[in-house]
Amino acid sequence: MLGPRYFYVIIGGGLAGLQLARQLSRDVFFKGKKIAIIDSDFAMPVKTWCFWEEGKGKWDELVTKSWKEGQFISSEANINLKLSPYSYKMIKAADYHQKLQDEIEKSGDFEFITDEIHKIDPVTMKAMGRKKSYSATHFFDSRVDPSYLESKKHTTIFQHFKGWEVETEEPMFTPDSFTMMDYRIKYPDATAFTYILPFTEKKALVEYTFFSPFLTEDKVYDEMLRQYFEKILKTKDYKIKSTETGVIPMTDFPFDKANTKQITKIGTGGGWVKPSTGYSFKNTEKRIAKIIENIKNGKKPGENLINNKFRRYDAIFLDVLAQNNQKGEDIFTKFYTKNSPQDIFRYLDEETSVSEDLKIMLSLYSLDFIVSFFRKAF
Repeated sequence: MLGPRYFYVIIGGGLAGLQLARQLSRDVFFKGKKIAIIDSDFAMPVKTWCFWEEGKGKWDELVTKSWKEGQFISSEANINLKLSPYSYKMIKAADYHQKLQDEIEKSGDFEFITDEIHKIDPVTMKAMGRKKSYSATHFFDSRVDPSYLESKKHTTIFQHFKGWEVETEEPMFTPDSFTMMDYRIKYPDATAFTYILPFTEKKALVEYTFFSPFLTEDKVYDEMLRQYFEKILKTKDYKIKSTETGVIPMTDFPFDKANTKQITKIGTGGGWVKPSTGYSFKNTEKRIAKIIENIKNGKKPGENLINNKFRRYDAIFLDVLAQNNQKGEDIFTKFYTKNSPQDIFRYLDEETSVSEDLKIMLSLYSLDFIVSFFRKAF
C-alpha cells in the first residue's frame, strides 16, 4: 500500500533530521509543502552534544552549561585554555529533541512517522519502509552507508566512549573549567583520554574516550573511569547518576558522493562529522544553512556541502592516528601547546586561510605526517 506523497521526506529524526526540519518550518519559502520525518524510534536519547562558538548563539536557551576556560593535560603539559571570545557549550540531546519536535509539530506542515526505511528507489522516488512506502520529490537521508567500513582507499578510526554523570561526597571539580583531554590514565598502545564537563564542585560528566581503530568491551571503560577517580581524583566516594555511551566514525570516506538531484545525504550519513575530531553540532548548523541556500538558488540541495581542502587535511591526520595510534598523546600535546585555542577553533571550524593552515601543520610536523601525506595524496 502506497503512502501519501510528500514534497520532502527526511529519513532520520536525530540531530541533523530535526534541525533540517526546524529550519524548513521557519522559512516561508517552504510554507505549505508537506514534509515527513521518518524514524524507527523517536525516543529521547541520553547523550550530550558540545560545541564552541563566539558570543550568543541560536541554541543558548537549550544550553545546560558553558565554559570560558578549559584544560589540556598530558605527560608533558598542563595547559589552561583561555577560550574568549569563544565559549564551550553543552546541550543535552533530550532537551534538543523535545524542543525541536514540539516546534516542528506546531508548524502544521510536518508529519512524524515511525517506520524503518531500508531502501530508496531513485527511479520511482519511493522510500521503502518496513510498514509501507513513501513517495516524495526529494529525500534527505541520514542512514550511514556501511560500505565505509570495507573501503581500502579511505581511513576510519572510531571515537568511542562511556561517560558517568556523577555526584561526589566532597568537592572534586572546578565548575568554571572543563577538561578537553587528560591523558594521565593510559590505555596501552592507543589514543585514549578522560574528558570532564563539570557542572558544580560535586557534579560532573566524566567520560573515558578512545580515538582508535578498534572498539572495546564495556568493562574497559568502567575500569578506566574507576582508575581516574581513584588515582587522579583520589576518591571512591561518588554516585553514578546516569551513563552515556557512543561510537562515532571518524573517517574520510566520501559519503557526500552519494548526493544526487533527488537524494541528499545528511548527518553522519552525509559526512557531516568532522573526521579529525568527531564534532558534528556546528557542522550540522552550517550545512543545513547551505542546503536551504542551494534550494532557494535552484541548485541541488547537496551541492558543495563539504570543503575538500579540509577533508584532505583530515585524511592525513586520520591516517597518522590509524598508523600510529600510540602517538596520539604526543600529537595532541603539540597541537595544544603550539597553537592558541582561538586558532585551533578557527582551524577546526574550517575558517582559516592556507597560510594559517600551514602554521597549524608545521606545529604537528613529524616524519609520520610526511609519510601519511604521500600515502593519502597519491
